[in-house]
Amino acid sequence: MIPRLPEKARLLTRLVEGGFNVPDFLYVPAEDFDQERFGDLTAFLTTHQDSFKVIARSAHPAEEFYKGGTFDSLETYGDVGGIRYARKRIIKLAKTTKRLSIMRQQMFDSAPDLDLKEMGVIVMPFITGTGIMAKMVGRNWEFGYCCDPGARILTEPYITDTPHDRRLVQMSKDIQESLGFKCEIEYVMAEDGTIFVVQAKDISAIDTLEQKESERTVRLDGVRRIRKRKNYRERPIFIMDNRAFYIEVISKCEEIVLSEDPPTTIEDVLSVITSYERRLEEFAILHQRFAVLGLSIREPKELYQVAAHYLDDFPEFQERLSRALAANIYKQDYFLTEADTLIAKARFRVNLGSHDAYGVDTLRTPMWSLYWNMEHHEEKVREFIRLGFTTGDTVGLEIDPQERPIIYRL
Repeated sequence: MIPRLPEKARLLTRLVEGGFNVPDFLYVPAEDFDQERFGDLTAFLTTHQDSFKVIARSAHPAEEFYKGGTFDSLETYGDVGGIRYARKRIIKLAKTTKRLSIMRQQMFDSAPDLDLKEMGVIVMPFITGTGIMAKMVGRNWEFGYCCDPGARILTEPYITDTPHDRRLVQMSKDIQESLGFKCEIEYVMAEDGTIFVVQAKDISAIDTLEQKESERTVRLDGVRRIRKRKNYRERPIFIMDNRAFYIEVISKCEEIVLSEDPPTTIEDVLSVITSYERRLEEFAILHQRFAVLGLSIREPKELYQVAAHYLDDFPEFQERLSRALAANIYKQDYFLTEADTLIAKARFRVNLGSHDAYGVDTLRTPMWSLYWNMEHHEEKVREFIRLGFTTGDTVGLEIDPQERPIIYRL
């Protein structure tokens, strides 16, 4: 049964009652937006007029059944119009950017169906600072740091069991004891060092690998083996070759220009794009965990421009083609976001947010990004083609003691 009050609002209220340093906040349910009932919101924003920005956090009644980070939080202007815009944007992102992720969680994790009209928001003053996520892994606390996006010098997200401020350990223990269950806690450390609790999530029902290791482990006395595998996983792979994709689009466009009989239509060109997008989505729905082998992910702009403008002499076709190719880039990104293993040249990297980098769902399946150096790109692509790697193959991925990855077909 889905509760009416979202988990974020319930637990923040309990943290306030427990005396923890929670920023002032207001939960605005979907009904208030439907009925344009903004009296409480106006009063809340009036008390925070010194805040140029506020943050609107997603607060859907069914959100607790989805992975952290599935729904968005947005910075926005501190007025009613800004909050309404943020809610509409959160709903739109759930229908587009996060659509594939939501579908996969409903299929593989039995997450409930969603009525996005029930999306509420939690409004907080915006705090400039560093995001920190804490949770107990096994018997120890770990802390994931995400840099301040406004900082001039950016750092990669990182995980440590020794936080910058020892108070975080005791604070996390106190919060977990107060709530009465194992939880994932999000903090923001302001520029003056003040630590605010901005979110808590119940993770007591999530069976992590560390729990299995600590609670169901039998230690033996030795091992005799010839081959050692220290880091290993197996994944079905999707071969992403956008160079070949754009060449196929260009070839179809050329058929239009040459007016072959029977004539090629713009629908034939667009079908190449929609077919590709359908293959991406079907693969992601079929496989809960998968890898992408990027022979060509971000093609040189010249090839994309050729494809997008090949039909400039046919204005009624060119506009539809350009729109379809632009939308296709976003759909590729949505697909790549769902992969837990990326194999590509070094120049290509995944921009990890806090939940992607060290959320509780990454304990069992952390993101792997395996790469080859740019000077070896053509050589590696030829080798993958020679060995016959194809979409749907299952590959073994092994990281040797020198941290050098090896990939092979099974």
